Amino acid sequence: MKITITENKKVKPDFSKLGFGKYFTDHMLVMDYKDGAWQEPEILPYSSFSLDPSTCVLHYGQGIFEGLKAYKDAKTGKITMFRPYDNFKRMNRSAERLCMPTIDVDSMVEWLKELIILEQDWIPTEPGTALYIRPTMVATDAMLGVHPAHNYRFFIILSPVGSYYASGLKPTKIMVEDNFVRAPLGGTGEAKCMGNYAASLLAGDIANKLGYEQVLWLDAKEKKYVEEVGAMNMFFVIDGVVKTPALVGSILPGITRDSVLQILRAEGRPVEECRISVDEIATARAEGKLDEAFGSGTAAVISPVGVLRIHGEDMLINNFEMGPITSYLYDKLTGIQYGRYEDTFGWIVKVN
Repeated sequence: MKITITENKKVKPDFSKLGFGKYFTDHMLVMDYKDGAWQEPEILPYSSFSLDPSTCVLHYGQGIFEGLKAYKDAKTGKITMFRPYDNFKRMNRSAERLCMPTIDVDSMVEWLKELIILEQDWIPTEPGTALYIRPTMVATDAMLGVHPAHNYRFFIILSPVGSYYASGLKPTKIMVEDNFVRAPLGGTGEAKCMGNYAASLLAGDIANKLGYEQVLWLDAKEKKYVEEVGAMNMFFVIDGVVKTPALVGSILPGITRDSVLQILRAEGRPVEECRISVDEIATARAEGKLDEAFGSGTAAVISPVGVLRIHGEDMLINNFEMGPITSYLYDKLTGIQYGRYEDTFGWIVKVN
């Protein structure tokens, strides 16, 4: 792999005041697909791309991405990633859904390691921080016409990040969306493609203006069953049982979601993947059985939900406090990611 080192390195931000997705490292990995094959990858100085106005992704949205994190031990300098193989396998499933070429997972993990080692001084070590990794693939044919492209660009950029939500671990306020839908069965809901997020923006903007951080989507057919939040999968603790919407084809199969389920099942805790209606949630709350609610995702890890708005009514959950199961899962997951706890699941991949 060719590596070109930049001569104009950026001034690093204050790692104690990062926010999310605001800063980017000095280099990126780029690999092009043409003539039916992936070309040699390169690590280049972070810079803009030049795209023809007719570039396919700009018109037809043939683009996918992933999100994962790397961590650095402040004392030992050891760098690790959390479940990178699973992220690239999911990216390949998204690629297949959008008629895009797949990548070699093992090679990509090794190339990503080289990029991270080059940029290791950008990995923050303050509590709750990490190096966010964004692999992306876009169609680059310069022509109009609704059909799969023949040329693609794959690239990875890196960003030192803090908490996804400005409030950190403070419970969020979530609004159930009654009007708009995110993805129907048979659509692209289970793929991590760009169009899914564009479709969520209007409802999210309306929710933000009403004082809610996120929208909780319902199924497109009946508008009855909860599915996911725009940036997270959802979990509800009802009468001591941890429940999460089943993967029926319109929900992104989250890596963190799967990690939560594995942790719970390994410890023998009651957990269910099932269809969950908003009426079931409202009834559980009325009967005093809605113990906790939380979201899971790479960016936020685990995010407690303190208020859920259903049909125009705000439901307070656990007195707007992080519940014991939510707290435990956050500590357990971040403990594995940062090396405080033993990784008995084989999720941690060493970089150096």
